[in-house]
Amino acid sequence: MRPLRSVTGAVAVLDRPDVDTDQIIPKQFLKRIERAGYGEFLFFDWMKDPDFELHRTPDAAILLAGRNFGCGSSREHAAWALEDRGFRAVLAPSFGDIFRQNAINSGLAPVAVPPEWLAQLKDAVAARNELTVDLETLRITHPDGLELAFDFDAHAQETLVNGLDDVARTLQREDEIAAFEATYARRFDLARIP
Repeated sequence: MRPLRSVTGAVAVLDRPDVDTDQIIPKQFLKRIERAGYGEFLFFDWMKDPDFELHRTPDAAILLAGRNFGCGSSREHAAWALEDRGFRAVLAPSFGDIFRQNAINSGLAPVAVPPEWLAQLKDAVAARNELTVDLETLRITHPDGLELAFDFDAHAQETLVNGLDDVARTLQREDEIAAFEATYARRFDLARIP
């Protein structure tokens, strides 16, 4: 997983509550086992509408969304589709719990922002469409001076900033694992197992 220390870019505003994972990536596109290639199917049904919000900012790196974003089923493909489409951060008042964890595991930052910040952020990007989400300093900034400090789970921050998936995190303890294995008395002989 590539590290995500900070992202600066255009913002797509999806001012809708309760956007579920089936809307993010419909079930008919879940036939692949790879993590890539889902971006073209992101919000597939909504993209058919020429007035859909994401058409206004096709190259956005940050998504500003409504409450309870990513609710519904546990499909990790939703986070994969957002990341494959170029999004690196999603700002919303709340997230579906499973989506939040899938996003972190995919290298996508789900940043919970208070509902009262949404109007400020929307006004700022309406004037100049650019934000920076800095995961090292835990700040959202706008070129015109808006600066907001956000809370973020320390484990999730370390995961994203250092690009650590579960395997990479385990490999950080390789010496400890080897030391344990060197002293561990096996209960049975592995060589005798057919």
